[in-house]
Amino acid sequence: MRWAVGAILGISLSAMASQPPLRFAVADSWAMPMVQIERGRPTQGILYDMMLSLATQVGVPAQFHVLPRARVQNAMEHGEVDVRCYAAQSWLPNLSGDYIWSLPLFFQRDLLISRQDQPPSADPAHLPRQSIGTVLGYSYPTLQPIFDADRLWREDARNQEQVLDKLLAGRYRYAVSNQWTLDWFNQRLLPGQQLQAVAVLQEQKVGCYVRNDPNVPVQQILRTLLRMKMSGEIDDIIRLYTGSAGGEP
Repeated sequence: MRWAVGAILGISLSAMASQPPLRFAVADSWAMPMVQIERGRPTQGILYDMMLSLATQVGVPAQFHVLPRARVQNAMEHGEVDVRCYAAQSWLPNLSGDYIWSLPLFFQRDLLISRQDQPPSADPAHLPRQSIGTVLGYSYPTLQPIFDADRLWREDARNQEQVLDKLLAGRYRYAVSNQWTLDWFNQRLLPGQQLQAVAVLQEQKVGCYVRNDPNVPVQQILRTLLRMKMSGEIDDIIRLYTGSAGGEP
């Protein structure tokens, strides 16, 4: 019996290896707990675990392409990757019909943050003229009119963790971060050093979209994501890294 089970598993793994991989876009601007990138490859994190589980359940190998955020959509358009996750339709208003969106999978909260030597709340529209920490290539719709008016200006870093490192070091007084990354970053700091949220800038639901190509098992991917969400698997992955589920408050 043990031999038979091993043989079946071996056949299953062999069959999976013979299938074309499911190619995921990984933005190099992501930080933990979304993804840890080491030597150009993702190794852990909420999105890594979710994408790996998705490919396994679809029955194909997972292949991860780490790209600058500005190149991700171009890679989708040229057929270099098949799936992009942690995206919102509002970020891509001109996306063509060549892609199909999943249901919302995560809830993202973008925050204006500061060190504890600043007031515990702030209105970005009334801050004195200064630079604030931002991620290269990220759009911040609620702040863009203030940037356009030259009342605040961006100081871009390559990824979200670098933005928080610079804030902690005093390079600027305010920065933008999502809730997950802020909470993860604060875990390694003493209570008196931890960064604080001073304003909520935007809240939105995000998901994945898939390149609508006959060589990509689009409907199977979407059904699997739906099952992962409805079964609680995605929330369990979020809870593993953050201590709480990722649902809308």
